[in-house]
Amino acid sequence: MTQAGGHTERVKQRTHEGFLRHKHFMFAQIATALCVVAVGVYFVTAARLDEPPNGGSWIGYTLGTISAGLIIWLACLGIRKRVITSGHYSLKAWVSAHVYLGLSLTVLATLHTGFQFGWNIHTLAYVLMMLVIVSGALGIWAYATLPARLHGNRGEVTRKQMIEQIESIDRQIHDVAQPLDRAGAEAARMTIEDTELGGGFLKRLTNSYGDCRNKRALERLRSVAAAPNTPQAEALIKLEQLMKQKAEVLSLARKQMQITAFLEGWLFVHIPVTFALLAALTAHIVSVFTYW
Repeated sequence: MTQAGGHTERVKQRTHEGFLRHKHFMFAQIATALCVVAVGVYFVTAARLDEPPNGGSWIGYTLGTISAGLIIWLACLGIRKRVITSGHYSLKAWVSAHVYLGLSLTVLATLHTGFQFGWNIHTLAYVLMMLVIVSGALGIWAYATLPARLHGNRGEVTRKQMIEQIESIDRQIHDVAQPLDRAGAEAARMTIEDTELGGGFLKRLTNSYGDCRNKRALERLRSVAAAPNTPQAEALIKLEQLMKQKAEVLSLARKQMQITAFLEGWLFVHIPVTFALLAALTAHIVSVFTYW
């Protein structure tokens, strides 16, 4: 029984192992070794020459070929995601290799340039590559940290339940607002009909709801006068409580949408810049073999 339990625990640990820790950081070790070898060979070669090796030297061509091959392979991740396999070539292994070998390009491609930059297609390809790597690093950070924040923000309440809470509060506001005069009824109408929950991508990403209609309706409601101990006075008190409750739910829902927008939004940079990089890389290779 003990052995069976231990085996089950080991299987469970492997199942929940993240792509960054895949196979005890196997691809991190491979990428590190590749960078160390490249740096060593580069500076040993540089010590034997009168000037640092550049992209036109044998070491430059070698590093350029490796870098170009890696970039093309890394760009195939989108295709790989559509194929389900397990074992050594599982999607988790592929993503782990994608991350660490992609980061190794910061060393390999930089050495390939020979630290020579200018206003040309070659430097453009390098800059686009660095943008892809930086955006990818942001994506790693997002998927490593934001899901936990998303869960912590909403607790045990789902997005659907938040929307249902808002709809329930709106129905209560509608019922409570019946005894109110025109000014009070307009405040109730404003929070029910004009409050915006989502909005455009940038609005969700930046959580920019400074013009929240529920907030403005609450401010307007507080300016409505009512005689003490009247149905309108009681309605105003209940309505203010409901609007405050709605504001809390809105804040949680908008925060959740902001986190979700960031999780989705980094791809709007990473993928288009990847295609731009492939185009610039093609132009770089063609120009090198055409004019050099």
